[in-house]
Amino acid sequence: MSDTKPDYRSTLNLPDTPFPMRGDLPKREAGWTQEWEDKGIYKKLRAARCGAEKFVLHDGPPYANGQIHIGHAVNKILKDMIVKARQLKGLDAIYVPGWDCHGLPIENAIEKLHGRSLPRDEVQAKSRAFATEQIAGQMADFKRLGVLGEWDNPYRTMDFGNEAQEIRALKRIMERGFVYRGLKPVYWCFDCGSSLAEFEIEYADKKSQTLDVGFKCAEPEKLAAAFGLETLAKDAFAVIWTTTAWTIPANQALNLNPELDYALVDTERGILLLASVLVEKCLARFQLSGTVLATTQGKNLALLNFMHPFHDVDAGYQRLSPVFLADYATADDGTGIVHSSPAYGVEDFNSCVANGIAYDDILNPVQGNGRYVDELPLFGGLNIWKAAPLVIERLAEHGRLFATETITHSYPHCWRHKTPVIYRAAAQWFIRMDAETAGTQGVFASDKAEKTLRQLALAAIDETRFYPENGKLRLQSMIAGRPDWCISRQRNWGVPLPFFIHTATGELHPRTMEIMDQAADMVQAGGIEAWSKASAESIIGADAPDYLKSTDILDVWFDSGTTHDHVLRHSHAAQSSWPADLYLEGHDQHRGWFHSSLLTACAMYDHAPYKGLLTHGFTVDGKGRKMSKSEGNVVAPQAVSGKLGAEIIRLWCASTDYSGDLAIDDKILARVVDAYRRIRNTLRFLMANVSDFDPTLDAVPFGEMLEIDRYALSRASQLQADILAHYEVYEFHPVVSKLQIYCSEDLGSFYLDILKDRLYTTGPKSLARRSAQTALHAITHAMLRWMAPFLSFTAEEAWKIFGTSESIFIETYSELPAPDEALLAKWSRIRELRDAVNKDIEALRADGKVGSSLQANVALQVNADDHALLASLGDDLKFAFITSAIDLVAGSAIQASVSTSSDTKCERCWHYRDDVGIDPEHPTICGRCTSNLFGLGEDRKFA
Repeated sequence: MSDTKPDYRSTLNLPDTPFPMRGDLPKREAGWTQEWEDKGIYKKLRAARCGAEKFVLHDGPPYANGQIHIGHAVNKILKDMIVKARQLKGLDAIYVPGWDCHGLPIENAIEKLHGRSLPRDEVQAKSRAFATEQIAGQMADFKRLGVLGEWDNPYRTMDFGNEAQEIRALKRIMERGFVYRGLKPVYWCFDCGSSLAEFEIEYADKKSQTLDVGFKCAEPEKLAAAFGLETLAKDAFAVIWTTTAWTIPANQALNLNPELDYALVDTERGILLLASVLVEKCLARFQLSGTVLATTQGKNLALLNFMHPFHDVDAGYQRLSPVFLADYATADDGTGIVHSSPAYGVEDFNSCVANGIAYDDILNPVQGNGRYVDELPLFGGLNIWKAAPLVIERLAEHGRLFATETITHSYPHCWRHKTPVIYRAAAQWFIRMDAETAGTQGVFASDKAEKTLRQLALAAIDETRFYPENGKLRLQSMIAGRPDWCISRQRNWGVPLPFFIHTATGELHPRTMEIMDQAADMVQAGGIEAWSKASAESIIGADAPDYLKSTDILDVWFDSGTTHDHVLRHSHAAQSSWPADLYLEGHDQHRGWFHSSLLTACAMYDHAPYKGLLTHGFTVDGKGRKMSKSEGNVVAPQAVSGKLGAEIIRLWCASTDYSGDLAIDDKILARVVDAYRRIRNTLRFLMANVSDFDPTLDAVPFGEMLEIDRYALSRASQLQADILAHYEVYEFHPVVSKLQIYCSEDLGSFYLDILKDRLYTTGPKSLARRSAQTALHAITHAMLRWMAPFLSFTAEEAWKIFGTSESIFIETYSELPAPDEALLAKWSRIRELRDAVNKDIEALRADGKVGSSLQANVALQVNADDHALLASLGDDLKFAFITSAIDLVAGSAIQASVSTSSDTKCERCWHYRDDVGIDPEHPTICGRCTSNLFGLGEDRKFA
């Protein structure tokens, strides 16, 4: 016998892997993104799925201006996770990133850099260059987040082909009879200097001065007769209530409800016409007392004339305001009488037009910059917001103001500038929602739709899947109530409406459809600048003197709203399919991109451009507050990637329920880092214990594996079914939660805990060890695929060591044995009994009586069923409970008696056994270890 003490540690099968414990993500991730790009991994993914069923997630284009923020990161990561999950499912999962390039913010940036006096085509050229530069910066940040896509061939709405196809899309919508030109009040932003779409409006509180204004009756005898009175003893006034003093100079009518009762009230300031139910409230507000002389219904007052409040102040206001009947005049508040300035309200406009006021007679003194025209009496040249208090002053000076007060109310604002907007009548181009009305232009409708656009869009919503489902009702309500879509804007940087309008009649040139084809071809070759530079003579020849070339551009929402056509059907048709499988954006896009895409697709093809719509919430800080620089709570994705790694952003995004707002701050990210470490450490353990395993040579057939290994595969198969079901409906946070629980409980505190003894102490090539490795190898394969959609860098890093193909994303989900329900039930119960025993062992450990569970002897009393279940494990029961000895006793209820083992601890396996030293040549190890090292090895069947 040698005097040298044997090194039994060297006889153990200790884990070994080059996969490091520390992720060192900020340093390593950039290398992975570069490798993906250098090796053309996205193209290889496409090649690997060539011929497979396609899955197309059409990218909602971010705007090409400024650095990406955490909201952008959430959006792109969600898209990436979905595409990768579908790729792993075996689908040809397409992702073509895109950018929205036209529009006001870029044009404003050019004005700030170069001034406002640039020629139109120069603004366009500089805007194009600016957008290109912005896209490059954003693209680099998106790649850094681990997003895989067709980065070498994205779509940009400013690409010549896309600009040209937008014109062709407009032509198609005109052919279907949906486009017309009309004078209508539209949302107007003075800062934009242009009309706005419904999608560009948000509501915020605004302080306004309310005012009750008297309109003197111009026909007192008719007013008296309408109330059954012989005469009126005093001047009579119809009193209106409004919050928009600036509209008073443009008043042209009064609106009364035909079914509402109105009263003539005798007061110290004359006889007042008010809604009967509001008399008491109005008199209190006016600080007057009064007596009701008579009442009548509103319909009896139709077409009575009243004088403009400034009738006696300036000759420019010596006009009458007739009474028109309208249901929107209610007694909910105010006076029951609505003053009508048709240029500044949709209902006012419709009422006045319906009562015979011609378009040319509608007064519109407010200019696009927010100032009254210079020739407006009393207030010419003033900004309307500054003029409002002056209007009130003049009304008070001349006895027409009955009351005024300051209120705070919800008011429409421009979502870019956060400034109040107004309705303003302007000749604009519209896409109609309902049936064609008189005076609209349908002359070019060669393929007229059989249904209205509203009908088509609502029907399309019914055929669309929504994630979450409440998005359906939200989009339905918006479509059901939305007005016609104003698609024209008065700016430079955008796709032109290539129209020539007759200077006398306002009609389009009879060759308009040919001209649109010509314009599209010009833009296809030279961009929108080519059309801007083209003269009227070069397009319509001798007709040029009689026509005005339109300088309007298409609403930017038309740009992105038609990407389903110019991207999916044209620029990237080979990669794509129509309709797309999924659109995914923030929930604000129910009124934005989802909305505009739905309308254009239905107008062109009678169908939604998507099969499914998924929405996510906004990013907020840990206290639920909106992020802002002034609050100091902004979390920049670039900073997080540099400090913790983009993988942490991805895991945070995946682990958060995106259907609501997504909270993020340093504390939340710290918890995500902890979760990442647990998953990484589990993965490392799995890989380290199969480093010497060759599945082609060493795999054990399923039927010959130890029972607990078969259970482990059944549990993995059960979990995989759950995970894939979540992925199918685009759910990630349950996947992350279940994966964490699986790593810590199913694996860490149960299966792997039990397995260590067999992995480390049995013969390297024994059935017992190879069975365990077979299970671990399969679990590692499955787990890498489960985590790859969200922990993309980590999965790829591990795959380089563990896998055989070039990328984990080329793989498909593992094929695991079908779950064995009986085995799952059996071992689930064993786990419960084991947990109960462990509590008693922990109590002994806390008292310092045992150092580990292997030092404990357990006498376990259980009922007959549990006794049979545990006894079926035979001698392997102690391994399942990680004790050196366990004695079963049949009884009525579970009861564990734990004592300290009096046996000797084996130096090699650390079990306490009575056969330590049975081999005189190895006096410090047990018979089991002696057999595993020098004999036939121990016989393990269950654990």
